[in-house]
Amino acid sequence: MWGGRFSAGPDAIMEAINASIGYDQKMARQDIEGSRAHAAMLAARGIISDSDARAIREGLLTVLSEIETGAFEFSAALEDIHMNVEARLTALVGPAAGRLHTARSRNDQVATDFRLWVRGQMDAAIEGLSALMQAFVAQAEAGADMVMPGFTHLQVAQPVTWGHHMMAYVEMFARDRSRFIDARARMNESPLGAAALAGTSFPIDREMTADALGFERPMANSLDAVSDRDFALEFLASCSICATHISRIAEELVIWSSAQFRFVTISDRFSTGSSIMPQKKNPDAAELLRAKVGRINGSLIALLTIMKGLPLAYSKDMQEDKEQVFDAADSLMLSLAALTGMVADMRPNPAPLRLAAASGFSTATDLADWLVRALNMPFRDAHHVTGALVKMAEDQGVDLHELSLAQMQSVEPSIGEAVYEVLGVDNSVASRTSYGGTAPAQVKAQIARWRESLK
Repeated sequence: MWGGRFSAGPDAIMEAINASIGYDQKMARQDIEGSRAHAAMLAARGIISDSDARAIREGLLTVLSEIETGAFEFSAALEDIHMNVEARLTALVGPAAGRLHTARSRNDQVATDFRLWVRGQMDAAIEGLSALMQAFVAQAEAGADMVMPGFTHLQVAQPVTWGHHMMAYVEMFARDRSRFIDARARMNESPLGAAALAGTSFPIDREMTADALGFERPMANSLDAVSDRDFALEFLASCSICATHISRIAEELVIWSSAQFRFVTISDRFSTGSSIMPQKKNPDAAELLRAKVGRINGSLIALLTIMKGLPLAYSKDMQEDKEQVFDAADSLMLSLAALTGMVADMRPNPAPLRLAAASGFSTATDLADWLVRALNMPFRDAHHVTGALVKMAEDQGVDLHELSLAQMQSVEPSIGEAVYEVLGVDNSVASRTSYGGTAPAQVKAQIARWRESLK
């Protein structure tokens, strides 16, 4: 490739650091799709002959078939996927292959390939998140009335329902899905035709190639088209936020499945045993999901650092962009699939959930709210009275509903028998009827909304 300018071949070390074929062969299909669209456009504009375009396009399909069947031999000496494909195309169709690179550079070629690949991964992430959300909705529907503890600071705070907790993750992952949808719309512009950095003097039709490759439009500035990777950064940022949410539910599953909590049973399909302790059932899948966010975050930071301070237009630094994105995409898709399976299979355990929901004076806020409603007490005074009653119950080793009316009246004489109506966990969750609250009626309304949305 360099014969016209260089009198000697590259040093072996230079060849090793320069070659990207070890990983960018992942973009073979996208590279061939882009080249077939480019060849068709060149022929349509009279830049190359129809017969050459036909030979190129058919030859590229042969190359793709060889790659997908494993018959293709990749060469590090040819550096990257583009030159590997072109060399094989030349062997198949002869001199016509040399016309393919007319009005094109590897700079716009790789930018096009990479955008196509990332766009496909965004579509896969959107689909994977939809499946995960459906699994959470199914869990919520099965446990819309099931009482469990709601936590702050990992301390029992107020009773909630299993369905409400599951639907919280539906909302989180819905926002993750929307980030991929938004990023996809923003990046769906074609760099092809920007050439090396300045465009081309050939009368190309960039709208034609953009349309053929499913892009909304050509990118409006050739310098920008070849030199930015913000679409990859947005993809990685969306992956990182999504992985953070995955890590949060994974952490809960690790805690909930422990002997100390027994809130859920994780299926054998997503658990492992111990090499020495036969009784163990370890939530290894959840632990690995919890860890994946570190790997994905690392990819984001790596690409941010690579792109920092690069002058326009293309620099070879950008060859380091793909491995980070490829790895993060693989990690995210594996995580989504594993979590979807775990959520679909897991079984909540109602008895331990209810027992925990009633512990830790979880209805104290209900008592304070009742004092405000029934006795017209200022909330700060109600908070103080409730705190005194909690202290009394704690000293006696009982829960709030186990205090006698006389004991309660020793703190606040106005308290009557009706107070006991608000101290049960079922009454507590049923009372939270505000929009977005944990009352089963509210949870079921949200389930119905998402069932319809996810059809």
